[in-house]
Parts: sequence; structure tokens; C-alpha cells
Amino acid sequence: MPEKKIAQRLCLSCGAALRGRIDKKFCNDYCRNNYNNQMKSNESRHPLVRNINNALLKNRKILAGLLPDSEDNCKVSKEKMQQSGFLFKYITHFYTTKTGKTYYFCYDYGYLPLDNDWYLLVRKRED
Repeated sequence: MPEKKIAQRLCLSCGAALRGRIDKKFCNDYCRNNYNNQMKSNESRHPLVRNINNALLKNRKILAGLLPDSEDNCKVSKEKMQQSGFLFKYITHFYTTKTGKTYYFCYDYGYLPLDNDWYLLVRKRED
């Protein structure tokens, strides 16, 4: 009976021959991390993705700077937010309460539109 030829498996990062488990993809942790970092880097090179991520991070930083560390919420004018460079069209998600109020979030910081161009800024704390 002829022997089966088994295709040699190679590390996805450096191309070295793999030994061990049949489902192994990398020769070591360095190669695994290097490969995953390269994949992530390639995804974020697209200018649209990079620009949106930068805008979201900037919005979060602005909200964090306007909301005092000692408080979970505060009121801020739309003008003050805009002067800080806040861009209202970039949010990560929103939350609608049972009463129908919609909070808009940039990661863990959010805002609720109030009357007369005022906003209630909030911080979502981890439990």
C-alpha cells in the first residue's frame, strides 16, 4: 500500500515548518502576535476607516475632558462641545430608555440632547 504524502504545514507568519498539533498555524507566540498585528494594521490602513476611528476617539476624548472625574453626569452647551471640536455625526452606539429618551455614545461616554442646545453628558461605569 503506497504511503500518503502529507503536505507540510507552514507558519502563517514566518513560513517555518510546523510541528505538533494538526491545527497549529504558528510556530510560536511571537509569530502569532506578529501575524495578528499585521492583519489589524492592514484593516486600519483604509483612509475611511482610519478617519472614522480617529473622529470617534477624538469625540470620546472631548467628552471625557468635559465631564469631571468626580461626576457621573453634567450639563454642557452645544457651543462648548463644538468649540472643543466635537463632531456629532460620529457615535459608536445609542441607547433608548423606556421613556423614549435616546442617549448617543462614543464608547463609554455619552450625551443626551436637552432643550435649548444643551446636552447631558454621561459616563458608563463598569459594574
